[in-house]
Amino acid sequence: MDSGKVVMVTGASTGFGRLIVETLARKGYRVFATMRGVEKKNAKAAGELRELAAREELWIRVVELDVTDDAAAERAAATAIEQTARIDVLVNNAGYGLMGVTEAVTLEQAQKIFDTNFFGAVRMNRAVLPQMRRQRSGLLIHISSGAGRVVIPSFGFYCASKFALEALVEAYHYDLAAQGIDSVSVEPGAYPTAVFNNMERAADRSREDSYGAVRGIADHISAILNASRENSQEVADAVLRIIETPAGKRKLRYRVSANGLGVDEINALSEKVQEQVLQGMGIAEITKFKPA
Repeated sequence: MDSGKVVMVTGASTGFGRLIVETLARKGYRVFATMRGVEKKNAKAAGELRELAAREELWIRVVELDVTDDAAAERAAATAIEQTARIDVLVNNAGYGLMGVTEAVTLEQAQKIFDTNFFGAVRMNRAVLPQMRRQRSGLLIHISSGAGRVVIPSFGFYCASKFALEALVEAYHYDLAAQGIDSVSVEPGAYPTAVFNNMERAADRSREDSYGAVRGIADHISAILNASRENSQEVADAVLRIIETPAGKRKLRYRVSANGLGVDEINALSEKVQEQVLQGMGIAEITKFKPA
């Protein structure tokens, strides 16, 4: 298959991002794999992707991108547009985890995780949407989490960043539908990826020390997450299915996990309530998808 469609993936050095890049490229998509430190921290990952592209004759281009940098986001989008004259899909995957007693998370840590997990998507969407609106077509895929719908103790700020992302996804969904652009959320479960291996800890240990047994919740849950045997390829396969679903036929949210934890039920209820809100405000028709 040679779709010709252009996909940009953030956080492509490891984990879901890396799998998504490889999966889509092998299906004939033209993929821009973005990451920080292409010549430094992630030079090995960048080299591996380039070698894979050469070996299997895949269309993969590695692009430098720090999603916390406004100018870098604009440059990455401009690079894709200069080379291909379009962007069909953006996969907002870049993100990381933060665990520990909520009070022990410093303000600097709280701001930092939001700058990546939430504002990173804001920057990238702003960078690609002018081109998508010119095309009157496009797809924004946000790699969220089941922790964006249920709260996990001692993962408060990670959950908060994903809850905020879920709201953003839905707001874009309503705003962009009339222009033929989809916005969707993918909500993975506890897959063993670099997010959990590189989890940041709450820095203010002096505050954490007064919490007794609650201090151990983060390590307990971390052990459960790291023991997960779920196959991360399932998330990349879900992204492929979403892209290949016809425009306007996609769901707003996709839960990807063997363990539901009630997320599907929350999503179903949310969809029902939101429809009532839109109908009650008289704006339901305006927010419906209209193909180009």
